[in-house]
Amino acid sequence: MSDTRKPREHTKLDRILSLLQTGTGASLEEMGEATGWQPHTVRATLTELRKRGYEVTRHTEGTTTVWSVTGGAA
Repeated sequence: MSDTRKPREHTKLDRILSLLQTGTGASLEEMGEATGWQPHTVRATLTELRKRGYEVTRHTEGTTTVWSVTGGAA
């Protein structure tokens, strides 16, 4: 059963979710800069969002991997 709770406002998880929902998505570096987190922590957070019911997708733009969110918790 997935936990569809939205993150609390003004948290780092909320900040990452906002970046991912911009329509253009965000790179690992952008998410790390926004939170001050190491890459492995950002990737773990993407897994947490998947567990909460968000559809996290990724694609490549040149040499950069970009993640975005579609669907998910209301």
